[in-house]
Amino acid sequence: MGVLNVTPDSFSDGGRFAALAAAVAHARSMAAEGAALLDVGGESTRPGAAPVGVAEELARVIPVVEALAGPGLPPVSVDTTKPEVMLAAAAAGAELINDVNALRAPGALEAAAASGCAVCLMHMLGEPRTMQADPRYDDVVDEVYGFLAARLEACAGAGIGPERLLVDPGFGFGKTLAHNLALMKHLDRFLGLGVPVLVGVSRKSMIGAVTGRPVGERLAGGLALAALAVAAGARIIRTHDVAATHDALAMTTAVLAADDKGEQG
Repeated sequence: MGVLNVTPDSFSDGGRFAALAAAVAHARSMAAEGAALLDVGGESTRPGAAPVGVAEELARVIPVVEALAGPGLPPVSVDTTKPEVMLAAAAAGAELINDVNALRAPGALEAAAASGCAVCLMHMLGEPRTMQADPRYDDVVDEVYGFLAARLEACAGAGIGPERLLVDPGFGFGKTLAHNLALMKHLDRFLGLGVPVLVGVSRKSMIGAVTGRPVGERLAGGLALAALAVAAGARIIRTHDVAATHDALAMTTAVLAADDKGEQG
């Protein structure tokens, strides 16, 4: 999944693709590099980010979705928490709703159900402005798993079947470095939820905390985490660096699929 931030303030590429022509060109570039999904976001969810109004988010996102939807490019995902944006993006051609709030906003469950789109439910402790202030868990793996299980049940009650759902443990969203590392170490636990697992760790602060690298120098750490995630069973990797991630995952999946005795198929 290639990241397409059409925002002025995202943590790693804010403002670079805010203009429609730049966004479309970057989307086409990511598709050529191997992206199988294009995730369009119009509101930054970095720690401390300011909220964006519905009208502004619609103005940022919908023209891009309209330009990308249809033949010739991968399916489009919309990264939003707002029911109004979910429905408008679906009408414009989006096929996946990627919600960091796991459809907890008023009306979000109903909007997602009506949209017909697939939905990614992500765990976040708190909200973007405050989520990194002092996150605490008794057992982060158990608590994130329980939250996602409950949200899957809520979706079932709203008429969103498991064939439309995937989950994301929410690396960096209300988690310390220790929490993030524990989630990655035990990522295979989330396969027990019975739906595909999405992982987004590209350029995140957990890499900087371990390596000391600034945002623009975290590719190697991100590739290591992406390979670990796929080896643990993740099905979708959300990334800013599509070409390198595509190659790293091609090698990872080739090793995982190899014949144990090295015999030809």
